[in-house]
Amino acid sequence: MIDIHNHILPGIDDGPTNWDEALELARNAVENGITTVIATPHHAHELYNNPNDHRQVESLTEQLNERLKLAGIPLQVHSGQEIRVHQDLLDRWDEGETGGLLTLGYTQYMLIELPSSRVPEGTEELVYELILKGIIPIIAHPERNRELANDPEQLRRLVDNGALAQVTAHALTGVFGRGVEKAAWMMCAQGLIHFVASDAHHATKRSFGLREAYERIQEKMGVQAVHYYKRNAQLLLDNASIQPAAVTTAATEGAWSKVKQLFGLRK
Repeated sequence: MIDIHNHILPGIDDGPTNWDEALELARNAVENGITTVIATPHHAHELYNNPNDHRQVESLTEQLNERLKLAGIPLQVHSGQEIRVHQDLLDRWDEGETGGLLTLGYTQYMLIELPSSRVPEGTEELVYELILKGIIPIIAHPERNRELANDPEQLRRLVDNGALAQVTAHALTGVFGRGVEKAAWMMCAQGLIHFVASDAHHATKRSFGLREAYERIQEKMGVQAVHYYKRNAQLLLDNASIQPAAVTTAATEGAWSKVKQLFGLRK
């Protein structure tokens, strides 16, 4: 398995504080059946000391891969960022090497994060402009954005405009509460989700959890959905095109029926 969103690099944001914790989190990844991760420390987030220069992310990634090899942990780490939407994002991208922005594993895919309470004005235009520049934005954990959770049609408009979306494993298993769980499954069932990722921060407090999430997906949506999400992670790493999220009409309708039944929805 490949995980496209996690905070495994130490001392750069709210992930591990040191190398021992980073290695413990790496072992947790391997226990989940993960072979490859894209490290995505926060970028342009007001709470974390993540420098604008991408070179620290790349250096920490290289050091972690060396330590994993020495420790005999069979995990490969690629560089990336979880970039908070901000007004200078496009300008920073245009600055190239000096702009400090990283896509996921140097592909055409960029992981972007919205504030938890709202969808900032101009987000649709940002998606449009990024795509014009050859960058496909992936919206991180839309189920945890209040506006998108309450009105998934906003997410549909972003997806229709070319964005992709990533749900968090622990959201599907209820760790973030029933409201977030409901929103996550609704988005999956409506074909608005393209990736499942861990957003892991800590080996025990907030671990990878991908294996359990995929087991739940197989139970509720079928094995085709599992294959779809796993394959998309590989396609991303290969910098290949991602297909729309309608696994099959039957599978999607069946999943939506189960979600409605699970949460007592009428429509």
